[in-house]
Amino acid sequence: MPANPNELANSLADAALEVAAEGAATIAHVRIATHDNRIVSVRDGNVENVGTDSTTGFSVRVVSQGAWGFAATHELTPAGARDAARRALAMAAVSAAVSTDVVSLADEPAYGTASWTMPVVIDPMAVSDDEVIELLMAWNEKVSKSSAVHHVDAHAAMGRDATFFADLNGNRLSQQRFRTSAQLTASHIGEGGFDDMRTCAPPAGRGFEYLQGHGWDWDTELAQIPDLLDQKVKSPSVEAGTWDLVIDPTNLWLTIHESIGHATELDRALGYEANYAGTSFATLDKLGNFKYGSPIMNVTGDRIAEHGLSTVAWDDEGVAAQQWNLITDGILTGYQVDRNIASHVGLDRSNGCAFADSALHVPIQRMPNVSLQPGTEDLSTQDLISGVDRGIYIVGDKSWSIDMQRFNFQFTGQRFFEIKNGEIVGQLKDVVYQSKTPDFWGSMVAIGGPSTYLLGGALNCGKGQPGQVAPVSHGCPSAVFRDINVLNGRKEASA
Repeated sequence: MPANPNELANSLADAALEVAAEGAATIAHVRIATHDNRIVSVRDGNVENVGTDSTTGFSVRVVSQGAWGFAATHELTPAGARDAARRALAMAAVSAAVSTDVVSLADEPAYGTASWTMPVVIDPMAVSDDEVIELLMAWNEKVSKSSAVHHVDAHAAMGRDATFFADLNGNRLSQQRFRTSAQLTASHIGEGGFDDMRTCAPPAGRGFEYLQGHGWDWDTELAQIPDLLDQKVKSPSVEAGTWDLVIDPTNLWLTIHESIGHATELDRALGYEANYAGTSFATLDKLGNFKYGSPIMNVTGDRIAEHGLSTVAWDDEGVAAQQWNLITDGILTGYQVDRNIASHVGLDRSNGCAFADSALHVPIQRMPNVSLQPGTEDLSTQDLISGVDRGIYIVGDKSWSIDMQRFNFQFTGQRFFEIKNGEIVGQLKDVVYQSKTPDFWGSMVAIGGPSTYLLGGALNCGKGQPGQVAPVSHGCPSAVFRDINVLNGRKEASA
């Protein structure tokens, strides 16, 4: 946010909302947002990239004559705010003349003047580039000492979002959130070809302290990477066929994202989001009766998880953060909605899923934190492994593919450990697991307890036209899946 953000934000909001009210807007939302981002990368002991960017914008969205209108500007002055409001009203008038839909938003209480800041120890954008480079160089040096490692890539990405929301109901809501992420990849090039091994630390709603060991044991994982890579290089290629899988949260979060997170976006299920990555098989007629998975499957959506990338106090329509059920005892029981879609399907309230990645973009229905809940018995990952006669323990995410309705999919990972008679006997490689969403989740026969629970996630979930990018987290425990089809990725690629 610019200097004296509260004073400036309120003056801009006053100017825009006055014009909107005079123009007979029934709803008017003002947003001011500053987004700061930084990426630092090193390769083989050399700095490859240091980049930062910062954007600030102002927007007005109105409902007038039953239609949406939107306008945005970089001109942060009362005159610029009034002009944006006039343009939003003009757009609504044009839309009203051609649209057959009447916009209606589900009710939401007013919260007055309030603020929220995500708790972090060290603002990641306040740390110098030299400090980040020094940390990544130390990681690089530690891993590159092994003869099994021929190249090392490491990068860190950090961000800070400061937003302000105001409307005709008297809301003046300020909030600030952070995100921090880092990865290191070690590569081996030899007679047998190319292999690599990457760290599994997820991005998180944390400060720079995360990269210093608060929330993830970087030292232990980095120390393990060379040996894990060496074992992978020497490991046998998987035999394609039916296997039991024990899937670690560092891998399972991505399967949740693609097969549950996107599938339970109600705009997709209603067919509104069809061009960008398709619709959803989980249509509205299935609510309350569709068997999404086994009875031990309970999935929630939320905007409140500690360190969640989608965690906020209010969404971009002024809806307070909350938690709700998406899947209960294996049955589809909820969706992600914004205020317009909630009203469209007869819900009393939105669950706070409106988000825009910039003040220059319209808020659209976006994914919250979507998480598979752990079991009531605190089974460890080793407990789960001990119950498998022939299987594969999968750790870390890598590539994936899913169809346009979020139904048929395949995923691979970073590390694959063969299980025989309840014991890990070594690594495998080239593992790809393939299934259909309800078959896969229906095959879940055991689930880890709270001690196995981890919040994974991604910084770059894409949606919308024009495209928008949003950070999102997915928590889950370790889990066991029975009789899953496993492909040999190397053989499939060469076929």
